Amino acid sequence: MALGKSAAVVIGSFDLGESDRVVTFYSREHGKVRGVAKASRRMRSRFGGALELFTLGELVFFDTGRSELVRVDHFDVLEPFAAVRVDLERLGQAAWIVECVGRLTAERDPHAALYGLLTRALRALAGAATPTRVAVCFGVRCLDVLGHRPRLDRCVECGRTYPFARPALDEGGVVCEACAAQAPGATAISPAAVGALSRLRATRWEEALAQPLGRIEAELRAALEAHMTRLIGQPTRTAKFLREVRRLAETTGERR
Repeated sequence: MALGKSAAVVIGSFDLGESDRVVTFYSREHGKVRGVAKASRRMRSRFGGALELFTLGELVFFDTGRSELVRVDHFDVLEPFAAVRVDLERLGQAAWIVECVGRLTAERDPHAALYGLLTRALRALAGAATPTRVAVCFGVRCLDVLGHRPRLDRCVECGRTYPFARPALDEGGVVCEACAAQAPGATAISPAAVGALSRLRATRWEEALAQPLGRIEAELRAALEAHMTRLIGQPTRTAKFLREVRRLAETTGERR
């Protein structure tokens, strides 16, 4: 039976039986780890509220080698990121971030850079940063870390050098108008958004969070969602929740 230890973030969970819970962590040392937290749903559980989504803690687990699931022994909270859960927009963007991590990574495949990016994003969301901006900055860097960096200097289909008037974004990068017509999954993107995407991935994290983007920010967020959808093979589960949050905000604003 192997003992594993690492700092880790809770990125998902579901109930198992009457009192147990299967929890998915993204850890610094081991990558994505799924484990059973025995009796974690009981009122007097030793885990308490430590296994809440987004919580950063020190994970201790045992790998018996008989199952894909490890046995979670301890999870001591380092940063709860409680502020992320009190605002629907921050909650939604944080959920999108951890969903991307969970669905784009394989189990036990560590990426120290992705772990660092995830914790930076959660700290920013728990602070004063704009939630959409944090998600955009995370998405841009997540693609780089996992080897899915979109090419922006030429059409990935015909090789035509960018810029061209009406670019679109496909799985490998920008495509020209003629090639986009043959690629039904490509997403239209403005030249201004292509330029902003290039700048964001070339700047430091703090500088990217502070860059003025205006209306381009929403376009970039939509383009990243479309890009993640292509990589995952289906829309993120969080996309519907975020649409409802925005619809509710718009309705509330109209009533005011």
